[in-house]
Amino acid sequence: MAAGKKAKNIGKDAKGKVKEATGKVVGNESLEAKGRAEQAVADAKQTGQKAKDTLKH
Repeated sequence: MAAGKKAKNIGKDAKGKVKEATGKVVGNESLEAKGRAEQAVADAKQTGQKAKDTLKH
């Protein structure tokens, strides 16, 4: 996986975790859901990149 894309996906995952935690603390279900959604998108992109890398080798 390209290092830049991997770092970007890790950053998005971390951002999603922060949003989710913040949403839980302040009781904002919308923010919590957005955080979980961002994590899911980052995980999906990371999985796609890993699949591409596997096919290349």
